[in-house]
Amino acid sequence: MFAVIKTGGKQYKVEVGTVLKVEKLAAEVNSDVEIKEILLVGEGDNVKVGTPVVEGATVVATVKEHGKGDKKINFKYNKKTYYRKKGHRQSFTTIEVKSINA
Repeated sequence: MFAVIKTGGKQYKVEVGTVLKVEKLAAEVNSDVEIKEILLVGEGDNVKVGTPVVEGATVVATVKEHGKGDKKINFKYNKKTYYRKKGHRQSFTTIEVKSINA
């Protein structure tokens, strides 16, 4: 069984046991998170497509860790007059999918 979930403005295809990095979630490490925005659930030929979400479907995942991604450099340059260098590190949460309830 697989599902397409939406979290942090992005969509992910997940199965039981999938480990992925998503935008930071407000949850403690080793706690369970229930994701309710399920766009599609399928198993073989049996596929349910939501309009926009599948009613009653949830995905339960365990929070493994919180962290920050690699530093991205934003560099602005104007010949002879101006330059600016800024960095940004995006926060993320690593989750592992425990179950898909459809």
